[in-house]
Amino acid sequence: MKLAIMQPYLFPYIGYFQLVNTVNKFIFYDDVNFIKNGWINRNRILIQGKAHYITIQLKNASSFKPICEIEFNDNTKQIIKSIYYNYKRAPFFHEVFKIIEGALIAKTNKISELAINSIKSVCEYLKIETQFEISSIYYHESINLTKENRIIKICKKNNADTYINPIGGIELYNKDDFKKQGIELKFLKTKDIIYKQFDNEFVPNLSIIDVMMFNSKDEIKKMLNEYELL
Repeated sequence: MKLAIMQPYLFPYIGYFQLVNTVNKFIFYDDVNFIKNGWINRNRILIQGKAHYITIQLKNASSFKPICEIEFNDNTKQIIKSIYYNYKRAPFFHEVFKIIEGALIAKTNKISELAINSIKSVCEYLKIETQFEISSIYYHESINLTKENRIIKICKKNNADTYINPIGGIELYNKDDFKKQGIELKFLKTKDIIYKQFDNEFVPNLSIIDVMMFNSKDEIKKMLNEYELL
């Protein structure tokens, strides 16, 4: 059993979906504290050849509150409009825009649920069949443990023999600590992924929205394997 655990992000970059695609079960970490200026309620798209943020406006957001308790103001119509006008000439606009629009008009006022919906919608489009769970529902009893110990406890509860984390966590977790518990810790590093964006100079690491607008499902499936495990 390969397991990954991550905060839910709004239409995250392709590396997030590489992580989802490479594990058997993916857990949305929604009962940890909200991260200001992170990716939970925003991401970047291409506007006039440059990276620009699309941001869901939040109500009383605080780094002392768990993600699952954060509500948002509904400015999704403006974001949908921005995506429409900036990608309407993209080669896969017609099939992708419906998915993006559907994900953003979900009937919820919680940013965690909106972000999770955005990720699941993309996975359904790409036929990624990883099993999903939500930490606040299935693993809340372990919330008082330290960061590493909680991850290990969740892994053991799932009989996971491999835990995969994005490369950014290489300073946070110790492979030996996991090994002592019978778990192999690996870090996923995304390779450079380049594709044609209109006739502009390529802008990397944008939202998966950008990837989907300019690439077919088969092309994206290949990109999902463009990584190395360290």
